[in-house]
Amino acid sequence: MLEALGVSLDAENVYKTMLAEPHIGVSALAERLGFSTERVRRGLDELARLSLLRPSDENPGMLRLVSPEVGLSSLLAQREAAVLEQQRQIAASRAAVAAVVANYANLHPSRQHSDIEQLAGVDAVRSWLEERAHAGLTEVMGFNTGGAQSEASMEASRPLDQEALDRGTIMRTIYLDSARNDPPTLNYLRWLAEAGGQVRTAPTLPLRMVIFDRKQALIPTNPEHSKAGAVVQRGPGMVAALCALFEQIWHTAKPVGEERHRDGQGLTGQEQAVLSLLAEGWTDDVIARKLGVSVRTSRRVTAELTARLGARSRFQAGARAVERGWIKAV
Repeated sequence: MLEALGVSLDAENVYKTMLAEPHIGVSALAERLGFSTERVRRGLDELARLSLLRPSDENPGMLRLVSPEVGLSSLLAQREAAVLEQQRQIAASRAAVAAVVANYANLHPSRQHSDIEQLAGVDAVRSWLEERAHAGLTEVMGFNTGGAQSEASMEASRPLDQEALDRGTIMRTIYLDSARNDPPTLNYLRWLAEAGGQVRTAPTLPLRMVIFDRKQALIPTNPEHSKAGAVVQRGPGMVAALCALFEQIWHTAKPVGEERHRDGQGLTGQEQAVLSLLAEGWTDDVIARKLGVSVRTSRRVTAELTARLGARSRFQAGARAVERGWIKAV
């Protein structure tokens, strides 16, 4: 139970026994737990290192228990800080890798694989999409992240979508659930569905992408900064994997005309996603970006869920959600 906080099972058993009987001695602890005295002493030493036991001022040479409210809360805070730092380092490493890859491609254009085409900037991406819209496609499917869509983006997409649908192109698109909260975006999604497109929403999406005829896929060069440009993937293995990812999320996503339901715990899909992200240690900024909402909204949802779970921290809220079966363990 406390292993996630760095407490071994032996030390946890010693600690819990001492909580029930604060004045129990080493020999009695060993007898009660079926441990050797040396094993008990190792547990006591570990608890002392973790500041769950401290020297007694009244009885020199003896140790006193630190209350769980103080000791375990301190360990939880340290663990949460470590997880957040790890996530920060991962994000920084991801950005560094993306920069190295982009720089290598620029320095060695002749080595770019024929299955990969780089598009630099938003204009290049939109031009490429316009060309595809006139290419006689039979099927288009994709993830559209960002929650509420800009008026410029919707106005640019509407004629292209209409033209493709008029030609009989099968269009399946998954947006974020948060897109439903923006009236102009919701109106656009309803128009797209009425025009013949298949539109669903999901709490979170892994990345922005569009797949054309299951032969080529357009994905951002940097998922965190889509305006930097995109990469066209034509490798059969990569495209097949992206198609499988799309089908998996499409299966659980909700059609735009269907009401969103709460689960047995009274949670919406978006709230489940927030708890999963909290359990993974993500910050408010990252959670907001993944949900396509403002940081203020992300913090409000997090605060409400933390209160419902009776948790004292974000990390504890995620852990309790897993313990209660509200979400699956990450």
